[in-house]
Parts: sequence; C-alpha cells; structure tokens
Amino acid sequence: MIADQQTILFVLNDGPYGSERAYNAFRLCLAVVKRSGVKVRVFLVGDGVMCAKRGQVTPDGYYNIERMLKGLVHRADVAT
Repeated sequence: MIADQQTILFVLNDGPYGSERAYNAFRLCLAVVKRSGVKVRVFLVGDGVMCAKRGQVTPDGYYNIERMLKGLVHRADVAT
C-alpha cells in the first residue's frame, strides 16, 4: 500500500530583510522538506517576491535569503 503524500503550502508575503519572517519561514521550509512523505510548496507574493531576486546584498546581521531559497528550489515547488 502506498501512503498518501502530504503537501504543505507556505505563503511568504514579507520581503527578505527588515524582519526575520522570511528567514524563519525558509528555515521551517528547509526542515519540513527533509521529511519523507511530505511535499513542500512555496508561494511568494507581494514583497515576498523579492526573496527570489538574484544578486542580493545581504545587510549586516542577516542571513542570505537568496542562498536559502536556492537550497529549497531543488527540493520544493516554488512559485512567484
């Protein structure tokens, strides 16, 4: 018997920097996508679309959101 795969959708509408919301969302996505039987979908809307911008200049004290998203793209469905 094949188990049903669970799909979890993350909707990000905050920009990559200025708060930790995008960072925490991507951390959670990266943790969840490693679980077997779970499919992750990420939808970037509004300011969240800026998380997918190439060549980001990371402000001091922040993680590079572009790099986090690149790691997630190969394991999840990402839509803007």
